[in-house]
Amino acid sequence: MTGLTPTLLLILDGYGLAPAGPGNAAALARTPNLDRLLALPGVTSLAASGRAVGLPEGFIGNSEVGHLNIGAGRVVYQDLTRIDMAVESGDLFRNPVLLELCAAVRERGGRLHFLGLLSDGGVHSHIEHLIALLKLAQEQRVPALVQAFMDGRDTAPTGGAGYVERLRPALEATGARLATMCGRFYAMDRDKRWDRVETAWNLLAHGRGERVDDPAAALRAAYAAGETDEFIKPRVCLDPAEAEIRSGDGVFFFNFRADRARELAAAFINDNFDGFDRGARPDLAGLATMTAYDASLAAPVAFRKENLVQTLGEVVADLGLKQLRIAETEKYAHVTYFFSGGREEPFPGEDRILVQSPKDVATYDLKPEMSAREVTDKLIRAWSSGQYAFAVCNLANPDMVGHTGVLDASIAACEAVDACLGRIESAVLGAGGRLCITADHGNVESMIGPDGAPQTAHTTNRTPLIIEERGGRSVQLIGGGKLGDIAPTLLSLWGVPRPEPMSGDVLAQLPA
Repeated sequence: MTGLTPTLLLILDGYGLAPAGPGNAAALARTPNLDRLLALPGVTSLAASGRAVGLPEGFIGNSEVGHLNIGAGRVVYQDLTRIDMAVESGDLFRNPVLLELCAAVRERGGRLHFLGLLSDGGVHSHIEHLIALLKLAQEQRVPALVQAFMDGRDTAPTGGAGYVERLRPALEATGARLATMCGRFYAMDRDKRWDRVETAWNLLAHGRGERVDDPAAALRAAYAAGETDEFIKPRVCLDPAEAEIRSGDGVFFFNFRADRARELAAAFINDNFDGFDRGARPDLAGLATMTAYDASLAAPVAFRKENLVQTLGEVVADLGLKQLRIAETEKYAHVTYFFSGGREEPFPGEDRILVQSPKDVATYDLKPEMSAREVTDKLIRAWSSGQYAFAVCNLANPDMVGHTGVLDASIAACEAVDACLGRIESAVLGAGGRLCITADHGNVESMIGPDGAPQTAHTTNRTPLIIEERGGRSVQLIGGGKLGDIAPTLLSLWGVPRPEPMSGDVLAQLPA
């Protein structure tokens, strides 16, 4: 470690920057350490949402995206944005997986079924992707049907009728048809509640559901009866023999998020599936998925994840240095898997410390300090050993308590984090190290919505970047940065050239 200042990257999860106000828990809290550090010369703020972190413009950031960008040292385009860009550029219409699926269906004389969430929530899918896929099927001379899963969770509970109407012009223009509808409660389970998935299977593979002629009107009638989108019972919008997925047909799952798509996909793909009795199983011409849902699912994938190499953790390992990752349970995956660009196993020389998040409370507003003190204790103990050149620590409180919407508890969470920060600062600088403080996205700084109701979601606010050296001197940082600039900046302070894939900018104003 000769010549390299040991550096601790401290991520205050969910701590964004915003003007003081009645809903800004961060500003309302007594945080003498953060107040002092944020007032240092050269401190800057970072974009942590939208295109700056690989999301569509205006989309809020999140912990997964934030840690990916920080660790990768570049803008990591998320699935939603990558597919959006493929639609805009026309690459989607040239995607070999989609073209091969269309060819296989055409050869068998079948129809192509598009299965997925009919929504513009952008969490699991997007309706604009589906509309583009219908155009692709038309271009490829393949009859298309839509098997729609209704949202009501990432969108308004009764917004589904509007999405059906929004889809209608595309159906009419391409000759595609809406075959069935059911709530995501059935089609998008992720906890092996196979009775729910079986209901969706019976709708899709066997045409079992209530027959309706006007899908939008049927949904509105369901709303009037107290049935919201998420829980819509199976509806069949065509003759059941036409609506069901038959032998010779093809299937494309257009959800891009894996966790709530893999169970139903497994029912179609896996020969040894045992979640329920599938009955007669269609002999498909082909099946493909938008993204990779699970390693055990042998299906072609239209958009495989970017292979992130030369992340900050890998560069540290390649230098032959030891590094530490530490967080409590709620954010452990973020400082390990996500920070390492989607890599499960530790790099050579990487140690990990997991601290259990509180299990004795149902919600964290009841224990706003969470396990921050224990994380801090173990971090300081490990740092004092002198063996680590680099460490990443996440303090989860601002985000996890902020999500409860309880303002007083969120204020207490910020105060607990500030106390821990003071101890960490003393330990790091006292041992001759460098302390870098940032956040992955905003949350706790905006807890009251425009209507006066509690706001529990993340924000699009910028996040802080503070780099403090030995003796309390701050590094002068330029403005206009983003989360993906942190890693190149830290490497520059070490005098280590950033690897070519790490395309973020250096924000430190280094002496000539």
